[in-house]
Amino acid sequence: MTDLSAFIAGLPKAELHVHHVGSASPRIVAELAARHEGRTPVPADPEALADYFAFRDFAHFIEVYLSVVDLIRDQTDVWILTHEVARELARQQVRYAELTITPYSHVRRGIPAPAFCEAIEDARVRAEADFGITLRWCFDIPGEAGLLSAEETLRIALEQRPDALVSFGLGGPEIGVPRPQFKPYFDQARAAGLRSVPHAGETTGPETIWDALRELGAERIGHGTSAVRDPRLMEYLAEHRIPLEVCPTSNVRTRAVPSIEQHPLRTMVDAGLLVTINSDDPPMFGTTLNDEYAVAARLLGYGPAELAGLARDAVTASFLSGPEQARLTSEINEYLANAVK
Repeated sequence: MTDLSAFIAGLPKAELHVHHVGSASPRIVAELAARHEGRTPVPADPEALADYFAFRDFAHFIEVYLSVVDLIRDQTDVWILTHEVARELARQQVRYAELTITPYSHVRRGIPAPAFCEAIEDARVRAEADFGITLRWCFDIPGEAGLLSAEETLRIALEQRPDALVSFGLGGPEIGVPRPQFKPYFDQARAAGLRSVPHAGETTGPETIWDALRELGAERIGHGTSAVRDPRLMEYLAEHRIPLEVCPTSNVRTRAVPSIEQHPLRTMVDAGLLVTINSDDPPMFGTTLNDEYAVAARLLGYGPAELAGLARDAVTASFLSGPEQARLTSEINEYLANAVK
């Protein structure tokens, strides 16, 4: 019998919903905090970070997240963070990741947009050589910062246009941040060839997902946990094969879902939705992508063949080219065949 933990650890994967700053390992966060000691509430002790990352609710999560963002103060910080995130993902056999990056948060803290983009691109190229991982970028609007942040994120995306930029997103709080107001910015991003991947329906209801689809032209939905409350929406998502980027532990840690046992993943799968398994802000939530696959296995009763199917679904939902998707899918299939011999 195949050991499921070992199988997951070796399974080639694609990660489609993981945040740049939110993926900083405790060691890197502590090092950055030590560099900026006296000017940040973030602990410089890696062990103390566990308590610091104990979130009361989604609003508290945003508060803590932004305090970590504030640690990234120069081009070197950006490079180190990006390279380290790639290292951690590669250790989990992640072959491809679409990293959600919020350039506005760094540019407004004084890092020039060209320098920021140069740092992430240089780190990406180095990471591919060092770790064999392919990184792509989703430039993300921090919704809580309003339309000014949308305008600036779009400007950076279109003027700098780093080589690995593939998509345009919208994150941050959903409550009090209606999606339709961002339509003009998504229209321009899509016209420039970027794909639409907003967060929706995590802490709000199904109507936010409908808004993301109708107003923002969403091709994938970040989280989308409330979709299960609207049968018509579930039918639409299934019929049009619009993937959901599901992050189970994240949803529990931010209190969007009461418990792992109450997570709607099973309902989504049973309804025929295309779901992908992702880690969101893994060190902050005390998880990894491997852990999320283990959670999915438990919730769904999956074994190796079905977990390999989830990995293939992530490849299908990715913005890799057709030949690149075929290569990674073949690698997953070969791994499965060898693992269950």
